[in-house]
Amino acid sequence: MRIGKVFLVGAGPGDIGLMTLKGLEAIKHAEVILYDRLANPKLLEFTPAHCEFIYCGKLPDRHTLRQEKINELLVSKALEGKTVVRLKGGDPGVFGRVGEEADALSKNGIIFEIIPGISSGMAAPLYAGIPVTHREFGETFAVVTAHDKSKEGKPSLDWQGLASGIDTIAFYMGIANLSYICKNLIQFGKPATTPVILIQWGTFGRQKTLEGTLETIAEKADEVKFTNPAITLVGNIISLRDKMNWFEKKPLFGRQILLARTGVTQSEMAKELADQGADVYEFPKWKKTTVPLNIKVLTNLNQYEQILFTSPESVTDFFEVLVEQGIDIRSISGALYGVSIKSVKTLNKYGFLAQLESDLKRIEKLLVVGDNRYISKYENSDIYITSKLEIDEKFSQVLKLMFAEASLDTIIFPSSLSVEKLLQEMEKTQILPRSIFETAEIICMGEKTSQMAEAYGLTEYKMPQQPSKLSLMECLMKNSQDRSCL
Repeated sequence: MRIGKVFLVGAGPGDIGLMTLKGLEAIKHAEVILYDRLANPKLLEFTPAHCEFIYCGKLPDRHTLRQEKINELLVSKALEGKTVVRLKGGDPGVFGRVGEEADALSKNGIIFEIIPGISSGMAAPLYAGIPVTHREFGETFAVVTAHDKSKEGKPSLDWQGLASGIDTIAFYMGIANLSYICKNLIQFGKPATTPVILIQWGTFGRQKTLEGTLETIAEKADEVKFTNPAITLVGNIISLRDKMNWFEKKPLFGRQILLARTGVTQSEMAKELADQGADVYEFPKWKKTTVPLNIKVLTNLNQYEQILFTSPESVTDFFEVLVEQGIDIRSISGALYGVSIKSVKTLNKYGFLAQLESDLKRIEKLLVVGDNRYISKYENSDIYITSKLEIDEKFSQVLKLMFAEASLDTIIFPSSLSVEKLLQEMEKTQILPRSIFETAEIICMGEKTSQMAEAYGLTEYKMPQQPSKLSLMECLMKNSQDRSCL
């Protein structure tokens, strides 16, 4: 019987762009993936379609899976012959209990690899504009756990060594014991005026910081109810933040955006929003399956006077099939149309001059090319279905976890279909309450999209001047400053 292999992978601090190439490669080949709360769930989108998800994250005062059970699962799934990934936030070797998991695998004769990740103790300060070492402010650096296995959970540390021998200290998950930490550092020699910064959800767009000193930070944290996950950084090096605070100056920093999704892969719009500092959640999640070829349509393309493509993906899928079937694209003699600007631009890449659907004046022989979701809309036309798209139910638990941590303030509808599918899935799954539309700003990309939103009772919305990514960015950036739009 074949025994599988386990990869113990560091997911980095949160920003998926900080995931290592080697770790990402392991995720792409995983058959089973065990992930925790601090590993960005968006990384699960890189897994194969057949991959099994197991959540084993820990929430405050509640353990979803005990460590012993996690070890058992790693062993049992590997013994089934599976390629298993244990995805852990930050670096698995820094307070990640990787030693216990590796020990369990070793005792059962299971091959494993440990793939490092960027540790939050170094990444979160940098995203807050603070290096952990500097020739003038700090040449020594320590990472310290802020709680232990004792009944009180208060760390038993060499406080004298920390206070007198270390310039910069990063305490992991230290909010509950913040007062205890500060009192001990002061008692053993750190000046009460030593700067302290708390960094919550470091490297995410929802990153929050709170500054103070050893004397004041605990009271400040209590006043604003600051919570974990957070890094507590102590040291004079924090003074560099005024000059180096780059991430929080991004134009969309702090925005938490729900982007209504209609495709399988991450959209360019989502990537651009994230690049500008926002947290972006794409919902619902879709999966794609192939459908039988309609050879009759493919071999009679020259009979169609007009061909309408319903999405950029349908354009790509269609021309890939033509190549696979050895059909010459010169057999297409009709005028080509796309339902969106993006669809038209995708046709342009294949060498076709195309027009928008709004310019289509219907004549008899029309072929509509798209996925299964468009059949009813064009039932009086010939249809060529490129693929079957349906909601990927295995992401339901993942999405619930993501939304539980989020405070959505913006909802973007890129198309009329996105309105319909998002509202239908919300009603079906109850993952998000309808009340979200009462507090979040709604943005509709175009007239058809706004009409569909109104049909669903969403009358309070804003619309960029053009249904383009650039116009959307201008609208959001303006709105980040004065909460008004176009």
